[in-house]
Amino acid sequence: MNLQGHKKRVVVAAVVLPILVFLIVKLPPYFFLGLLVAVNTVGMWEFLRMYKTPVGWIILGVIFSLIIFLLNCLNPQNAIHYYAIIFMAVTVIRLLSKKSPYMALNDISPLIVGLLYIPTLVSFQWFLREYGWQWIIYLYGVVWTADSFAYYIGKGFGNRKLYPEVSPKKTWAGAYGSLLGGGIASVILGYFLLNKALLNLAVMGVLIGFVSIFGDLVESMFKRDAGVKDSSFLFPEHGGILDKIDAILFAGVLVYFGVRFI
Repeated sequence: MNLQGHKKRVVVAAVVLPILVFLIVKLPPYFFLGLLVAVNTVGMWEFLRMYKTPVGWIILGVIFSLIIFLLNCLNPQNAIHYYAIIFMAVTVIRLLSKKSPYMALNDISPLIVGLLYIPTLVSFQWFLREYGWQWIIYLYGVVWTADSFAYYIGKGFGNRKLYPEVSPKKTWAGAYGSLLGGGIASVILGYFLLNKALLNLAVMGVLIGFVSIFGDLVESMFKRDAGVKDSSFLFPEHGGILDKIDAILFAGVLVYFGVRFI
């Protein structure tokens, strides 16, 4: 990335981060739920658009993703029921919209995978918010620090490629940087925000850094399969929503289940 691109990243982060912190810390929880609704909507749109899904299916996918997301957040114990109903609806719509059975799975698979990927994983951030806003700041702070360490250590010291078939720029040095950054950020943020044992925080931070790598690689896998560089151009030099939350989607699930252990 050139100097101009780096400056754009810094400016975007300087504008967005204070607003995000204010929304999470100072406003009632349902403002955060509204933010997640927006993230879910844009993320689902980006995912289906990457795969050049017809507009009608994109609209349908976004609507279904909102239904699943909100129902999951408000009544999570019945999540399997919502997916069953949505799956039936999607397959029946495909059945009636095209008489030819050929390419049926090809037509509906981006939507089905998108529904499992976006609203399902985004909803864990709402589950985590119910333990307190501190956990959201912790999650975001640790993931973004891990990502920053991965980027700068990988850029400065990375020679051996991590997984070039999926993400040519990622290196083993960057992966180690993610583990290091996750551990450091977890200890610092967790100590002040969560008042947890330092050893537990260090272990959780390393695990977050580890899982974040896979969250990033999975989205890269989808983008490379779809033939795109970024999920969208929503944020200059940052890409789209999915490019910013790919690691958080995976790490959020880990932290939610790890709350009782740290």
